[in-house]
Amino acid sequence: MATEVKVPTLGESITEATLGAWLKQPGDPVAADEPIASLETDKVALDVPSPVAGVMGEQRVKEGDNVSVGAVIATIEAGGSAAATPPVADANPPGPGETPTLKGDETAPVAADAGGEESGESNLTLSPAVRRAVLENHVDPSKIKGTGKDGRVTKDDVLTAAKAQKAEAPAPSVAAPAPPSAPSSAPAAPPRSAAAGERREERVRMTRLRQTVARRLKEAQNTAAMLTTFNDVDMTAVMEARARYKDLFEKKHGIRLGFMAFFVKAAALAARDVPSVNASIDGDEIVYHDYLDVSVAVSAPQGLVVPVIRDAQALSFAEIETTIADFGNRAKAGTLTIEEMQGGTFTISNGGVFGSLLSTPIINPPQSAVLGMHRIEERPVVKGGQIVARPMMYLALSYDHRLIDGREAVTFLVRMKEALEDPTRLLIDL
Repeated sequence: MATEVKVPTLGESITEATLGAWLKQPGDPVAADEPIASLETDKVALDVPSPVAGVMGEQRVKEGDNVSVGAVIATIEAGGSAAATPPVADANPPGPGETPTLKGDETAPVAADAGGEESGESNLTLSPAVRRAVLENHVDPSKIKGTGKDGRVTKDDVLTAAKAQKAEAPAPSVAAPAPPSAPSSAPAAPPRSAAAGERREERVRMTRLRQTVARRLKEAQNTAAMLTTFNDVDMTAVMEARARYKDLFEKKHGIRLGFMAFFVKAAALAARDVPSVNASIDGDEIVYHDYLDVSVAVSAPQGLVVPVIRDAQALSFAEIETTIADFGNRAKAGTLTIEEMQGGTFTISNGGVFGSLLSTPIINPPQSAVLGMHRIEERPVVKGGQIVARPMMYLALSYDHRLIDGREAVTFLVRMKEALEDPTRLLIDL
């Protein structure tokens, strides 16, 4: 008896997804709760688990198809067979040097390397981004030790294996000259080689996540009256505080003290003085929040995702850093949930980790402001009448001018600058 596999509930207001990749093929053994397909939604990629143990049956949709919540995408056939049905060999045995053929559309199983370690089944369950990386870098995923959740292979694992494979590649050997052949009346064709200036193109369908990001960013530009204001911050005090307490902090809390906690706390302090930065427009009403839910951009295999730190104004430095580290790890493993990326009231984007000096970030509706952090670099500044070198960072606040006046935007950045240049303000609430 076959069990239907349906598209699970995807989250609030999300009714449709795109089938990114099949992780199991018909005939493959499937354990209960084992992922059989990967879905791409507007916000994240998530796996569809098998409701029962058995054998993968019919695939009712193709990769790239749109599917609705509750739609049947596959069936799981009953049976405890641990292996797929063996291929049927051709009636005519192959001759010496010939490759055996299979009947119909059957595929020969891949033999395990003799003496090699058996690869875990979870390592072969690949997300769309990992599958693409495997194909582009020509590596064998079964030989890669996964560092993701439950030992799954991540994109970083594939890239690391590709680098190691290139480093171990032997130098090309010189082929022996071919023996002379019988003369021919037709002139020999010159050897064909790739042109040095060959131009190539590749068309790749945009993922649902990228389509949604593109649409929402354009909607933000079309709807909001966006403006960006800038300031710079002397990071000397923050860097000295980190250097002085980082070892004690990590020993006590089990997490490194980063820059983001300082900025989140400073934003919470500034938003209390300038509440419009943490507000939003709903029709002809302004919604003010007495809490600060900070969306933080983190890297994931499919691109940047923006999980939310809830009630950031009430969290300690250790709680903020622990939450951010957890988001980063689960973003790489692809295990962030949709609920964790909904409902932010303010966004902080750290382009400095990629080397950005200055930018004008785009707000994420319905939010009304986004703070852009940038790289820290020593620049000459005047202090006490003397020109000195100080570690400086540019801050950029993009905001919706329909709600936030220029005076309020500048005041918000000044409050953040004061708190970061004198972190004691964060402790005594000034």
